[in-house]
Amino acid sequence: MVCHQFECSINKVSNVQKLILVGGAAGAGVARTSVLIGKTFTRLGYYVFNYRDYPSLITGGHNFNVLKISDKPVYSHETFCDVIIALDQETIDRHEKQLNVDGFVLGDRSLSTKNLVGVDVGSIIKKLSVRKVFGNNVLIGSLFKLFGLPIDPFLEVIEEQIRKKAEIVKESAREGYNAVEQRTRLFEANGGKKYFLTGNEAASLGAIASGLDVYIAYPITPATPVLHFLAARQLKHSFLVAQLENEIAVINAALGASYAGAMTMVGTSGAGFSLMAEAMSLQGISEVPLVLYLGQRTGPATGVPTYTAQGDLKFALNAGHGEFPRVVIAPGDPKEAFYRVMEAFYLAYKYRVLCIVLSDKHLGESTFTLDGFEEPLVKPSRFIVEKPSTEYKSYLMTENGVSPRAVPGQGAFVRASSYEHDDYGYTTEDPEWVVKMNEKRLGKIEYLKQEIDRLNPVTVYGEGRNLIVGWGSTKGAILDAMRELDDFRFLQVSYLSPFPTDRVRKEVEASDNVVLVENNLTGLLGQVIAEKTGYFIKNKVLKYDARAFTPHELVNEVRKVIE
Repeated sequence: MVCHQFECSINKVSNVQKLILVGGAAGAGVARTSVLIGKTFTRLGYYVFNYRDYPSLITGGHNFNVLKISDKPVYSHETFCDVIIALDQETIDRHEKQLNVDGFVLGDRSLSTKNLVGVDVGSIIKKLSVRKVFGNNVLIGSLFKLFGLPIDPFLEVIEEQIRKKAEIVKESAREGYNAVEQRTRLFEANGGKKYFLTGNEAASLGAIASGLDVYIAYPITPATPVLHFLAARQLKHSFLVAQLENEIAVINAALGASYAGAMTMVGTSGAGFSLMAEAMSLQGISEVPLVLYLGQRTGPATGVPTYTAQGDLKFALNAGHGEFPRVVIAPGDPKEAFYRVMEAFYLAYKYRVLCIVLSDKHLGESTFTLDGFEEPLVKPSRFIVEKPSTEYKSYLMTENGVSPRAVPGQGAFVRASSYEHDDYGYTTEDPEWVVKMNEKRLGKIEYLKQEIDRLNPVTVYGEGRNLIVGWGSTKGAILDAMRELDDFRFLQVSYLSPFPTDRVRKEVEASDNVVLVENNLTGLLGQVIAEKTGYFIKNKVLKYDARAFTPHELVNEVRKVIE
């Protein structure tokens, strides 16, 4: 298969890696510290994957991040580590057993462990007359000295990322750098310009690149970072971000904005998505274009709100009463999130349908190093007719089911109704019109399939007689695991609706063994494949403890089910 946007080969040569765990209490700056470290290593030319683990607490509890540093692309984390940056004693108590034999703990010299590389953080903080959280920067400075790396790239990152108190942050790092001696020399970096982005950030950038006019949301983990990221950039890029009182208001206001001609997106997670279901049906009958970003988390109900899962697939495929077309797309990494959001805008506005971009906490909040971006396959547009006639029909019957779109203010009457209607948009209960309009709306699906077929709805990685099947954020751990799995290839399904039936059937039927990998309890993609192709996948590796897969787990479990 030829892929335009996404790398399709698997490097079977093991990459060189260092794993760094940063741990501390919520509110102690664990996430910020990890991002600064990751950005610096990326600037130095390394590839980084940054995994976040945190409970639903504002302060207290225990947070940790795992950074995987490599000379080649990496897409997942591991449970073991080479360095623990301990911001408190609890981090050592919880994670020291995960430390490799030659690993060490970096922290204040008051901490207790035989593997400690101690820094007198307290004295440095006192000397600089700064708050305790500045001690994190002291340890970052020490980390780069221990690895034999220069401090300047970190100082440059600070200059870019921290506007206030940048000088004192840099001074803290210099103090930490000078407080230790080099312990080892890190492997050589790959070099070249790279980007360090989360899935949420990349999806946001995809919306901006699509010509976003309005983003509306109510805060909910893990989609809230999209709200914050876009809000910080709305003036620079001339679009509006609005936080409304609840998700019902969000999606109805978004439909209103789109009806008026705006390129509109909403974002939410499972509970908010539930509240939006009725208005999704309103979209279906009104044919007002809409893009919806759904960040999955562990359910049901509140569930485990700051952790990950892939439990909403069939909900996304079926939410809303009645029958109407929709597109459901599941990116597997930030680069895909960027392009797939652009595709969602293109398809939603060209075909006047609902497009759902299906993400999750692991993809949305993990940070990846990316090499760069190419030209997208599509160019989103509002697809609005220039001069509608006075006899304009809002629901004109056409061969592909897509009625030419006008918006209020162009001189024609533009109607959008929740009631069944005729081609002008007037309410009707005439059975002939009911049949015509249902067939019109569903008729778009065949044309959507043709359009989507050129957008790589499935991607095959590697070569082998055996097949791993997955979707969404499982991609990262699967790709990393395949370096250790012989005679396997990976089928990533990116478009879940309309479903690429023929392509999926071809791959599964051509395989000696097929293994389904999903972050849910019942194998939801497997159920969809059975429904669409008649092929039942018996070998399943399912993880539903609210945590993402690691490559080590996958290698063991895939081998186990095959044996």
